[in-house]
Amino acid sequence: MVQAARTEATRAALGPTLARLCREGLDIVCVDADLGYSTSAVKFGREFPERFFTVGVAEANMIGVSAGLASCGKIAFCSTFAVFSPGHSFDQLRMAVAQPGTNVKLVSSHGGVVTGEDGASAEALEDLALMLAMPPFRVIYPADVVEAEQAIETAARTAGPFYIRTLRPKTPVIYDGSDYRFELGRWHRLREGSDLTLIACGELVKAALDAAVSLAAEGLEARVLNASSLRPMDREAVLAAARETGAIVTAEDHFVHGGLGGIVAETLAEEQPTPVAFVGMRDRYGTSGTWDQLLEYFGLTAAAMADAARGAISRKLR
Repeated sequence: MVQAARTEATRAALGPTLARLCREGLDIVCVDADLGYSTSAVKFGREFPERFFTVGVAEANMIGVSAGLASCGKIAFCSTFAVFSPGHSFDQLRMAVAQPGTNVKLVSSHGGVVTGEDGASAEALEDLALMLAMPPFRVIYPADVVEAEQAIETAARTAGPFYIRTLRPKTPVIYDGSDYRFELGRWHRLREGSDLTLIACGELVKAALDAAVSLAAEGLEARVLNASSLRPMDREAVLAAARETGAIVTAEDHFVHGGLGGIVAETLAEEQPTPVAFVGMRDRYGTSGTWDQLLEYFGLTAAAMADAARGAISRKLR
């Protein structure tokens, strides 16, 4: 199941997946805010131009149009960059989608510092926190393009609001697609381990697997969980990790506050206090550079996870 030879951007999943689902009979429409080439939504628009609407650089309007189409019975997808939505359209998402539970699916590309050369202004680091703050949004951060395709299909076939974060760079493909199925609320266990648990999302899932290999060379066996479904989250997976391994490290290309680290810490504090360490962005914005350079610069790496793991293990109750 786990592979890494192939690389592909998760953003590449959107247009082709929507086109396939529409061919299969789903009543899908897609609203774009002038970035369809970058999000891959234009691939849907070329095949179904009568179902593809572009509103220009007007993200708040994009959400309003999507909500209107959804209220008429359509499965409404919309897409742009994460800094623009939820960044420019939080009020519309809250009032027109979250509160009434409208059937709108927002797929936002270019999340995290891996947006790279576009610099700090384009690197969304608070989008997951914004979306997790709004029930009933389901919030998904796929680990690779295979999981992104499956998450988009799940969103299309499940009523209600979704937020799916996709990425700009070509990142390692972890799943081959033949024996993996994305499930809402389930964190997939990629590696067994009894000494600690590494919980990661997005492109850092591969780094967590690499960290587990390096820790194994030291005699430390790390469980690895892919936390792609942030809401609903897999509370039982977190609690089982706490009971069975006694220490946890979370890793995300996002601010620790309000993201994966926050929801894991809240769960542990409520039900199973456990040593936990966090790998993520802390109180600083990004900068310009290649995506791999920025992961290294900000310490979003396998080496940083291994260091955090050693620290968490040292605080385990004896």
